[in-house]
Amino acid sequence: MPLIPEESQIHESAQGPRATPASGRTAPTPRPVPGPRPAAPPRPGRPGPVRPAPSAQRTPRDAPAAADPVPSKPTVPAAAGVQVQLIPAPVQGALDAAEEAVDLLLDSGRAPGDVLVITTGEPHPWATHELSFGEASYWALHAAADDVFYTDAAVADRAGARPVVVVAVNGGPEPVTASALAVARTKATTLLIVCGDPQRINPVTGTRV
Repeated sequence: MPLIPEESQIHESAQGPRATPASGRTAPTPRPVPGPRPAAPPRPGRPGPVRPAPSAQRTPRDAPAAADPVPSKPTVPAAAGVQVQLIPAPVQGALDAAEEAVDLLLDSGRAPGDVLVITTGEPHPWATHELSFGEASYWALHAAADDVFYTDAAVADRAGARPVVVVAVNGGPEPVTASALAVARTKATTLLIVCGDPQRINPVTGTRV
């Protein structure tokens, strides 16, 4: 019996697909790949999304107004352009600190009539001496403005304005200190110097001097 060639026994799947005869059916045309779908138009009666305006054209949201800090006690602001200085000193040394401040002012060229000194505790010895001649003579010296004028906080509101006011917080209750500082702020036109203990002064004013 004749042998069959081995090639004829190979399965068709190993040989690949059979070629389509020229007279047979043509290969189907490949379908086109679908592209992205166009965005659907907005529905009637419902507006489409609105693009936000550029940052330069956006209107900032109304932020809640910040509440002003409420001081523990009322304060009297210094006049515009008036410089305020604090010279730390104990109650017993506040008057000496004020005297040193006056000496520095005079040495720097300030005229004696430019300076007013207010004490909250014991009066300055100069004021005690001049008041011994009577109040009329005492206030006449202030009106002349020829020298440094010393006054007590209780009557400091009678004094006129001067370029420099020095306050010596050398005692007295808190209301007297607060009154003296309030008057001094209205009397000083250029410079206000406060001599005393900051822990005593700041709570009275409700702020830092």
